Amino acid sequence: MAQNSRKQKVVIVGAGPVGSLAALYAASRGEDVELYELRGDLRDPATIPLNFTKSINLALSERGIMAMRQSNRAELIQNVLQQAIPMHGRMIHGRDNGQLWEVSQQYDVHGRAINSVDRGTLNNALLDELERTPNVKLFFNHKLTGADFRTNKAWFERRVPGETPPSGSGNRVPEIEVEFDYLIGADGAHSASRYHMMKFARVDYQQEYIDTLWCEFRIPPTGTGDFRISPNHLHIWPGKEFMFIALPSADKSFICTLFAPASHFEQLTDSSESLLEFFDIHFPGVSPNLITPEALHEQFTVNPHLPLISIKCKPHHYGSSVVIVGDAAHAVLPFYGQGLNAGLEDIRILFEFLDHHGAYDPDATLKSRNRSRQAAFQAYTDQRSADTHAINDLSKQNYIEMRWGVNSPLYKLRKSIEESLDRHTPSLGWQTQYSRVSFSNQRYSDVIQAVHRQGRILSYGLITVLTSTAAVVGILAWKDPGRFTPLTMLRSSLQRLGRFIFQNTASS
Repeated sequence: MAQNSRKQKVVIVGAGPVGSLAALYAASRGEDVELYELRGDLRDPATIPLNFTKSINLALSERGIMAMRQSNRAELIQNVLQQAIPMHGRMIHGRDNGQLWEVSQQYDVHGRAINSVDRGTLNNALLDELERTPNVKLFFNHKLTGADFRTNKAWFERRVPGETPPSGSGNRVPEIEVEFDYLIGADGAHSASRYHMMKFARVDYQQEYIDTLWCEFRIPPTGTGDFRISPNHLHIWPGKEFMFIALPSADKSFICTLFAPASHFEQLTDSSESLLEFFDIHFPGVSPNLITPEALHEQFTVNPHLPLISIKCKPHHYGSSVVIVGDAAHAVLPFYGQGLNAGLEDIRILFEFLDHHGAYDPDATLKSRNRSRQAAFQAYTDQRSADTHAINDLSKQNYIEMRWGVNSPLYKLRKSIEESLDRHTPSLGWQTQYSRVSFSNQRYSDVIQAVHRQGRILSYGLITVLTSTAAVVGILAWKDPGRFTPLTMLRSSLQRLGRFIFQNTASS
């Protein structure tokens, strides 16, 4: 082994799913890992989440699953997926002429599904795995209060539940000093790791609160302990300016979320009657069919009305000392179900770069390892910042689609054409945007480029084919009106459109 080489010490801040997966990756490469969490043990039901609610159920899809598989813990991913509920599509709810209706929109023509996963189930599985790993130490109730990324030291306050703060010195809790070779910040949107990193790195930072609040509700199981609505769908009641969604849980309930502008929340707090009227008009069938009026009012009153934040920043690292991942680097809106998946994918990509640049070469000196790690962190920032900015934008756009676009004729037409091409001519590589995001590991920035290209081809194709078909068929219909009907005209247009798309896709 080269001179000065030794095991490295990794400090990870944040024991949520992303930080826990990072700890597993680092431990599997022989590092000594210390994982620090602000809250108490997340496996303890008494531990209060930072947002004071159960939070939206997580949607685990291909990117997150692939990242977990790369941890080489086969039982871990198996246990998580065994308790997950596959959702094969959206179920759109509405009412026409007094009659309730629901329409299913499948996510993927090949039958693939996203998975509704309880946050606690996923986090508990990861923490249990870490607790069985000998080179990992878990520290709960530790708050990051400072960090020096030139000397590689961090300071934490250790808070013991129930203990009275010491007298004197401003009643401050004593700090402990921790040394590290590098630190991974996975401590969420309001990241202390990012805050301290920004004292050393020149970070471009953009934070946005959209004019939407969210509140959580629950649809209980039936009296016989079954689901009240289809468990294999993500249910949406679209309302143009707002929406109500429901995701299935393992206990046969549904965790539901109301998304609406802040002004609507203010109006709805006036009385239970206005809340019930609002739901009856915009989310027909929810109350009293699925949630009793009393429960609806109680949950709206008791559960917090929380904001939605999106964050973009660059770089995601400083030197070879610190790197931020997950919401700490790129908090995204929840409307594509990619917040968790993007965070887990961060870990896979980060450690692929570390491996590629030789950061774990046992024969390298510490100085060489630091250079390799710095190169890996830079490569991670360069690639990941572009992709996480892209999914941030896609998530904003998908909010409009979910609350309004799913009922748009143009959306339905494009979705039908793209799915037909994917089903019948898969060799063209034509896929919907949703399939590329949720059922592949294609870079988010590449997804945007591919979808824009498909959109241009479809637009040119529709204009060209419909114009030429109308001209040709118009002449023929004038000559032989009995032979050319509207149906033959439509069939001819579709055939021409198919040939146009095939030729342009193949040639590009």
